[in-house]
Amino acid sequence: MKKTMIVAAACLAILSAAGEAGALAKRPLKVVPQVDLVRYAGKWYEIARLTNRFQNRCAGEVTADYTLQPSGRISVLNRCKRADGGQIQAEGVARVVGEGQPNSILKVRFAPAFLSFIPQVWGDYQIIALSPDYTHALVGDPGREYLWILSRSPRMDDAAYDRLVEEARAQGFEAGKLVKTRQDGP
Repeated sequence: MKKTMIVAAACLAILSAAGEAGALAKRPLKVVPQVDLVRYAGKWYEIARLTNRFQNRCAGEVTADYTLQPSGRISVLNRCKRADGGQIQAEGVARVVGEGQPNSILKVRFAPAFLSFIPQVWGDYQIIALSPDYTHALVGDPGREYLWILSRSPRMDDAAYDRLVEEARAQGFEAGKLVKTRQDGP
């Protein structure tokens, strides 16, 4: 009888924890309320990411260059090195979602421009955390499938990294599955 109660209590604890994790994943992300897009533009180095299918050939040296356009859209140029030393490059465009939303909630598209009218070609890009000096950022999607830790330099101090990992975890991401990116730069 006592063993049955212990097993039942353990099962309840596991189900409760799973339910809490599911609830975290369903709530909207808490994003940065306002971003100076001019300051956000420029080169970012990927420090870590959740594994995703569209970066599966990237072995390291992952960067993203953002350029603010006169239209208000942002040109995106992502680069990475393959294991054989070759480079992969993807060009895209990002746009702020719109009225009534913080400008830290964007949509990004890497598909050809003529497909822009199809909502599915636009992915979510939400700035979850941003250091006051714009040197570190945490970016993810509301489905908690995609997550990136970004830095203005190829290296990030451990304290800043740990803070961003904890923020990701608090927002319902599987932060334990983050993979650090090899950056061979200075």
